[in-house]
Amino acid sequence: MSASRASRSATSPRPSQPTPSSALPRRTLLRAGLATAGIATASLTGSGTALAAPAALRSGRPRLTHGVASGDPTANGAVVWARADRTARMWVEVARTPDFRRTVTVPGPVLTAQTNHTGRVDLHGLPSGQEVFYRVHLEDPDRHGVVGEALSGRLVTAPRHRRDVRFVWSGDMVGQGFGANPDLGGIPIFDRMRSLSPDFFLHSGDSVYADGPLTESVALPDGRVYRNVVTEEKSRVAQTLDEYRGQWAYNLLDRNVRAFAAEVPQVNQWDDHEVHNNWYPGQILDDDRYTEKRVDVLAARARRAFFEWMPIRTSHRDPEGRVYRKVSYGPLLDVFVLDMRTHKDPNTPGLETVPDGGVLGWRQQQWLTDGLLQSRATWKVVANDLPLGLVVPDGVTAMEGLAQGDPGAPKGRELELATLLSTLRRHRVENVVWLTADVHYTAAHHYSPDRAAFTDFSPFWEFVSGPLNAGAFGPNKLDATFGPEAVYVHAPPRQGASPMEGWQHFGEVEIAGDSGELTVRLRDQEANVLYARTLTPGRR
Repeated sequence: MSASRASRSATSPRPSQPTPSSALPRRTLLRAGLATAGIATASLTGSGTALAAPAALRSGRPRLTHGVASGDPTANGAVVWARADRTARMWVEVARTPDFRRTVTVPGPVLTAQTNHTGRVDLHGLPSGQEVFYRVHLEDPDRHGVVGEALSGRLVTAPRHRRDVRFVWSGDMVGQGFGANPDLGGIPIFDRMRSLSPDFFLHSGDSVYADGPLTESVALPDGRVYRNVVTEEKSRVAQTLDEYRGQWAYNLLDRNVRAFAAEVPQVNQWDDHEVHNNWYPGQILDDDRYTEKRVDVLAARARRAFFEWMPIRTSHRDPEGRVYRKVSYGPLLDVFVLDMRTHKDPNTPGLETVPDGGVLGWRQQQWLTDGLLQSRATWKVVANDLPLGLVVPDGVTAMEGLAQGDPGAPKGRELELATLLSTLRRHRVENVVWLTADVHYTAAHHYSPDRAAFTDFSPFWEFVSGPLNAGAFGPNKLDATFGPEAVYVHAPPRQGASPMEGWQHFGEVEIAGDSGELTVRLRDQEANVLYARTLTPGRR
């Protein structure tokens, strides 16, 4: 619905009710920077009336259950997400200031049981490169004017012109039996990330551990006890749709996560634990905990829950269901968010010598290649949910990642990467940086043909960060095919270290608007900088 239409729907208030703020004259909205055609498009179709004034509040009103969140920011919009405790219509007010003195009210979808009472509004027409404040209300669809308590949030839209850009990234959430711990204040790393006021958060996969149940307590080797908040859905592996939904619902029970989600737009990708450890399409699980062994069935349920519970734009999904896309963030940054899971080939020793689709599949491989060649952004960040050169086994002989431990010429999934890197070198595409998580420690890797068996590529950096709240592991061995060097590594002294022992991490990327320099900072769970590296455009 356009801004003008939303405004017109609120121009005739009922007696004894103040005029809703969306009825501001169009000239006022233009000055506020919010009035353009198509301020928002609801994710579900449906018409509705204007939001009633707070005076209409009364008992039995619908309630927001898991806070509010935003995601997939663009230069003129973003997705706003919410969940209701019952069937209710979602409304979003948008303003330039946190006092909401001048607002546009946008009607959203009716949230029903079909989507687990979740929904989103895709906002458009927002001012570029600025803070925008939003407020979500719910209205009883059968009792006009009965609205619930509002929750507020903020987001930052992508710039159109050069300016400083800063974002954080990490992955691996509530894994290895470690959930929200009341003794630690829940999941405090999100509060540390929020304190940096990043423009957005890149969640690099394993946003839940659907295959990792929680118990009320975990005995640690040092004699301490790690306590968990436990819900019914998190007490067993997820198999049903509702059990998968409960994985994401669990994360948002934590006040730190909710506060972060309300203030920092998200860019979400997924990996394996959203479904099952090390899964690939067509797999039949050898896991006695599961009665449903077909991973394709489980993945379909997990994907549906993922799109229901994440503030992610759904209008440009890949026809084969993969979750990849480009996020353009002004002239300095393009982020290519990969899906290295949905079209992944089976886990084998990885010694094949003929390309077979690897982890990206042909469609996504071509999309990524074309996107990097056509990008005019100074920096091209590739968000890879599987590390490039780290050896990640799956069992005794099979390999989960791209690298297989053979230091010679590219084989198996490495063939996909080799083709891409050669193309980038041939076309002189510079300033490509790779960001990943997955392995539960933090590291800085530099790749160079001077150290490599395969030499037809230009040097580049890959930075690893994680976990957010899970067992800490590592370090993994590096495969020498592309000449990686572990310039920095911060990994625990024992495998599976809990969040109580530290070793949780996130990364920060800052691009200077004047010089264009990109600085990566690897931080621990208290936001202390462990390592920093500044990259200059055009240099390697």
